[in-house]
Amino acid sequence: MLMILKTLPALPLLVAATLLAQERTVEPTWLHRSVSSLAEARIDVSTSTCHYKPIFGEGDPQRRILRNVFRFGQLTLDPRGSCNPSLYPRREEIYFVQAGKGVLHYGDKTPALRKNDFTYLPPGAKHWTSNSSEEALTVILMSFDIPESITIGTPEGQVRVVNVDDLKEETVQGHPTSVLYKLMIGPRTGKRDAIDAAYVVTSLFWMNFAPGGTNFPHHHESAEEIYLVIEGQGEMVAGGGMNGVEGRHPAQAGDAYYFRPNCTVGFYNQITPGAKAHILAVRSRVLLNEEVD
Repeated sequence: MLMILKTLPALPLLVAATLLAQERTVEPTWLHRSVSSLAEARIDVSTSTCHYKPIFGEGDPQRRILRNVFRFGQLTLDPRGSCNPSLYPRREEIYFVQAGKGVLHYGDKTPALRKNDFTYLPPGAKHWTSNSSEEALTVILMSFDIPESITIGTPEGQVRVVNVDDLKEETVQGHPTSVLYKLMIGPRTGKRDAIDAAYVVTSLFWMNFAPGGTNFPHHHESAEEIYLVIEGQGEMVAGGGMNGVEGRHPAQAGDAYYFRPNCTVGFYNQITPGAKAHILAVRSRVLLNEEVD
């Protein structure tokens, strides 16, 4: 009897150890970042005058949940600064200029860059940016890995730079008229966007929300998506709420949200008269049949 009593205190410890071994961290279906609070990280394009803030992907501790998105972050070039050249055999990139003026170096081409300019850079082409002014140049850098199952063509010798302000606003089928779209970059097989050249990027677009406007909560079964709030504030729809469909979260300029495939996504602008809300969004397709679930 005495021997049994002496062994009893060990039982709670054994149960606790078993429960601890069964614990597992569940990966999130969406991520939120406030760009102003992020720290600089060094990547291959970084120099003493070219600084990178990782928002999602490379340099972020939760980068492993992303699929084709390799990096989504903010480049800041000091006055007269320059980034390191880069060349990726199976990665496509997009630049979007948030502020300042600069130069894009693409082969022997050097088109100028200004606020709200965007461009597509295909795999296999050497490129980099430099700052041609006495003010800082800020660029959103987006990089996407191209699966081996996709055949890549030879990069073109020309590169197009387009400004958002030059694009017309339009409605998109399936979404309400309270949000207008500017269609910026789409797939190589498309004909609707300003630049149709991408392999895995299905859409880079600009959204202009009316006061109280929304694009309706929705989801994409085979695509991951990122929203970056450029101006305004409202409620971002991300993941499941009480009904398992619509969770609302405060969002303002400088907030970025990443949505995994099949995650509920959407935005509600504030109802205040005259309230503006602009969001830059990018969506890339995910080849789900390449992996075993």
